[in-house]
Amino acid sequence: MENRHYAGFWIRFTAFMIDLVIILVCVTIPLTLIYGTRYWTEGAAFYGFWDLMFNYILPFVATIWFWQRFLGTPGKMLLKLRIVDAQTGGKPSLGQSVGRYFAYIISIIPLFLGYLWIGIDKRKQAWHDKLAGTVVIRENHKSQTGIVEA
Repeated sequence: MENRHYAGFWIRFTAFMIDLVIILVCVTIPLTLIYGTRYWTEGAAFYGFWDLMFNYILPFVATIWFWQRFLGTPGKMLLKLRIVDAQTGGKPSLGQSVGRYFAYIISIIPLFLGYLWIGIDKRKQAWHDKLAGTVVIRENHKSQTGIVEA
């Protein structure tokens, strides 16, 4: 893994924003069609089965599926980033992916400090990466000479 180029904070943040837009479209349209505009204007904490499916189950299943199938979500794929096992550089196990997903909570809780950690860590790992044993790498990274490195 010495020759790998780790993805830094800003490119990972950009990938996250791309994913956020995709998720918002995939969630808001169906929920508005199912529950109407009251879903967005009333203050109910939970609306039922479809609320659970589109807000919790679908994002979990889709994220794990993308990580296992493509080594990244659409935002990461667009920016040529891959989530890999920190030790082998290979595909993370299903357990690592599930653990990484739930470890997001630990990265978020203390004022997003776990995400900001990417900026100071030598391997650019967020806390959820460290807990899951993963790193995010950049593919086809250009060196300072302009030569594309694999």
